[in-house]
Amino acid sequence: MQQLTQKLGSGDMVIQELPYPQVGKGMVVVKNHYSIISAGTEGSTVTAARKSLIGKAKERPQQVKQVINTLKKQGPIQTYRAVMKKLDAYSPLGYSCAGEVIEVGVGVTEFKIGDKVACAGVGYANHAEIIAVPINLCVKVSDDSNLKHAAYNTLGAISMQGVRQADMRLGETVVVIGLGLLGQLASMILKASGVQVIGIDVSEAPVAQAFKNKVVDAAYTRDTAGLEDKIHVLTSGQGADAVIIAAATSSLDPINFAGAIARKKGKVIVLGAVPTGFERDPHWYRKELELKMACSYGPGRYDLNYEEKGLDYPYAYVRWTEKRNMEAFQRLIETKAINIDYITTHEFDFEDAPKAFDLVVNRSEPFSGIALKYAVDKNISKKAISVGEIQANGKVAISFIGAGSYAQGNLLPNIPENNEVTRIGVLTNTGTTSKRVAEKFKFGFCATKEEDLLDDKTNTLFIATRHDSHAEYVLKGLKAGKNIFVEKPICLTESELAEIKTVQQEVQKPVMIGFNRRFSPLVATIKKKFGNGPMSMIYRVNAGNIPKDNWIQDMEVGGGRIIGEACHFIDLLTYLNGSLPKVVTAMALPDPNGLNDTVNISIQFENGSTGIVAYYANGSKELPKEYLEVFASGNTAVLSDFKELKIYGKGKPYKKKLFNQNKGQKEMVEAFINGLLKDGQSPIPMEDIFAVTRATFKVLESIRNGSQPYAV
Repeated sequence: MQQLTQKLGSGDMVIQELPYPQVGKGMVVVKNHYSIISAGTEGSTVTAARKSLIGKAKERPQQVKQVINTLKKQGPIQTYRAVMKKLDAYSPLGYSCAGEVIEVGVGVTEFKIGDKVACAGVGYANHAEIIAVPINLCVKVSDDSNLKHAAYNTLGAISMQGVRQADMRLGETVVVIGLGLLGQLASMILKASGVQVIGIDVSEAPVAQAFKNKVVDAAYTRDTAGLEDKIHVLTSGQGADAVIIAAATSSLDPINFAGAIARKKGKVIVLGAVPTGFERDPHWYRKELELKMACSYGPGRYDLNYEEKGLDYPYAYVRWTEKRNMEAFQRLIETKAINIDYITTHEFDFEDAPKAFDLVVNRSEPFSGIALKYAVDKNISKKAISVGEIQANGKVAISFIGAGSYAQGNLLPNIPENNEVTRIGVLTNTGTTSKRVAEKFKFGFCATKEEDLLDDKTNTLFIATRHDSHAEYVLKGLKAGKNIFVEKPICLTESELAEIKTVQQEVQKPVMIGFNRRFSPLVATIKKKFGNGPMSMIYRVNAGNIPKDNWIQDMEVGGGRIIGEACHFIDLLTYLNGSLPKVVTAMALPDPNGLNDTVNISIQFENGSTGIVAYYANGSKELPKEYLEVFASGNTAVLSDFKELKIYGKGKPYKKKLFNQNKGQKEMVEAFINGLLKDGQSPIPMEDIFAVTRATFKVLESIRNGSQPYAV
């Protein structure tokens, strides 16, 4: 399957062979007929990628600040890995296309094989021969629809949401600033609604195009003499009822000019990408203007439940969702209420897509809509994509399911490079990531389906997917006779944990979980000096805020932060005192969102030790994340964010300070591989994994039931 990709670091753009996309639950697989290049959004992305590192830094100062903060907290090695992961990645392009359904996922009832559809979504509706799209980002079109026209559907839905935000009535007047693709489409929709439309652009070509094709009642270039007066004449001296800004610029002129030409108590809708720091006087303040943003395709955008889970909003309460906007735009096309024939100024065969983007970046000639056409009769293989020779026939043969940022920064770089370890295959939820990871870390192939990694070539499976799939892959791996390394958490429910325990005991294959902190060199020093036995421990975690709409906070997908992250800290206390959690009690700060991510957790251990995990999401970002104190037999250890250790006892305190933070990821991976090579065992006992995971479930029970103690 071929797809257009670009490296953000070098700007290199290529069409390359990538794995056939997986059809997940609630998704459809579509063979593209056409996709549309968004000259604004994609053009700016491509232009930025072709700039030097200094040019990129100037354009994205916020990301530079993030890099500096990461450098301060995690040191140069982890920062370098994080930056290079972004720059070296194969980034997909495209978000608006149309084609034919060739496969449907579990739970899909509204689509069938052979349906013609229009598709939306960054990362889904790619410039690629085959795509996989969630059902709420996909709409049916009639069998006789022009699929080139249907491919504009996403852009049409974006424009329609801007029009809906304006909320115009028959006979009112709207000025559209910016007559690029979105501006032209918005103008069409407004005209079809009986609204008078005045178009403005900085260039003559789109102005002439809009006026010639009668999508505006009047059109002017921005430098037209007396433009403000002309608009006032056309609006009977009152000004426009609304102004829709569809431009993309860093200039404040659009927002200030909108204030000048809008009527008193009028509306200004930001549809494009412009700054909003308008001049308060004389227009915005005195006219009491209303500023509104148009969020992409409409309600549902950026909502995990809507876009990924396929949950719809009630029709009676949210009349126009992003999918319903897409359907409405398609009806306008099919009923010929709007005519978008003229919009496509250029059409390229898919294999010439880089040339199309050269046109966009270089602006060598005027353009509006640019369509990419696909060879629909081509047979597409579902076979794994070979990347290179499998280097050795080692005792440990590794494959990865999932390889996101954490895996690329902390797991994959730490796999030993020797003849005893063989790297087999990689499978992720996107072909771009699979291909780049397989190349960079020297795996033999990137897979198209999980069965590619469960055959006899692989004996050790690393699982680094989203949390909700961990248990599924652990069970499949164990039943296929694989050694398992799974990132935390091992599962999200007690029933999943019980099944994993039963299957593991049956097959007697090692299971390792990514509890890396117990492998930190500074923790090893504490363990050596303190040994096992009764001790008191306080672990303060300045976890920081994560928004409620993040997938980690979704109990069905991420499990929440107690199951998803606090397990790390319970495990470290378990390791240090040398016995399992016995009873947990938890108290959460009242939270209207019910996130339970500012919590005091009290733990009693089997050997009499006690521990407190103070997990706080409401602290300052300037405070280091983790701080641990351990008290035992007249000695005290203080560990500061895995960079500095002090141990107080008799005599002079022991002190050790690291140049780079070390949370033990490298040592953890090495311990796992060495354990398999030595005796086929995991370095973390299974009883620890099961007890710590159960403890996180009991923490949530305690919170739900008024901080009652619960036996683990």
